Amino acid sequence: MAPPTAVSPDHITNGDSNPSNIAPHEPGISESKAKVQMPKFPGPPEFTDKHTERDYLKGRLAAAFRIFGKYGFDEGVAGHITVRDPVQPDTFWVNPFGVAFSLIKKSDLIQVDHEGNIIDGGEVRLLNAAAFMIHGAVHKARPDVLCAAHSHSIYGRSFCSLGRKLDMITQDSCSFYNDHVLYESFNGIVLAEKEGKDIAACLGDKKAALLQNHGLLTAGSTIEAAVFWFISLEKCCQAQLTADAAAGGRGHETIKIQDDDAAFTYKTIGTPRAGWFSAKPLFDIIEKECGGDYLQ
Repeated sequence: MAPPTAVSPDHITNGDSNPSNIAPHEPGISESKAKVQMPKFPGPPEFTDKHTERDYLKGRLAAAFRIFGKYGFDEGVAGHITVRDPVQPDTFWVNPFGVAFSLIKKSDLIQVDHEGNIIDGGEVRLLNAAAFMIHGAVHKARPDVLCAAHSHSIYGRSFCSLGRKLDMITQDSCSFYNDHVLYESFNGIVLAEKEGKDIAACLGDKKAALLQNHGLLTAGSTIEAAVFWFISLEKCCQAQLTADAAAGGRGHETIKIQDDDAAFTYKTIGTPRAGWFSAKPLFDIIEKECGGDYLQ
């Protein structure tokens, strides 16, 4: 039997005359004691000059590829991350086809319009057609999305073969509570405009999609958030695959987090600001390890 919810009326009141109707960070803590909560997250930098912002975002995008390379999210030439251009919002920057994630520099990135034309960028001006079809559709359908990330990570694509959404079985999975979708179709490599539009439509206003028999797709209002959601979703897939196997081997099921507790947890760790801040250590480390090489 699942444990009682943190808002159950028979919960410990810790001296309060009535139990809290707000789920605290730890079960059994009263609302008054739960007032000491997570600090307010800082936010991404703001810019008054769009060209300065573009230069900064390209550097962050290059760093994002180094992070993906470090995590082993590259496989051959598959995978792409895009960022909307602040100067020309109907275009986006993406990795050139065939350049290793771990070698990408700011100067390598290519700028693409919504017609698939390469209008600026580095020496290697090759565009992954699937990157354009998926990301172009997402950016066009979602003006709020600055960055989108997709790759064929091992646990993500394994979980996507099951044709199901995540169960809320860990605190981390609550970041995706009612904020991810399952795209229940696979028609080969995404080379058709309709397929990209269908994926974007399925994603809707959510931050992540499980592309059946394919892999993970995340979107965010910052590069950092999109990158962190991808890494976190990959680990959530790994955790559920492991937990389901362990539970199934004993004839059991995993214990699911109840909806009200998952919803409360989402409000702390599933917001765009939380995603941006959670990625900060990843970007700090990659800068230290690469010595800023990716900024060239």
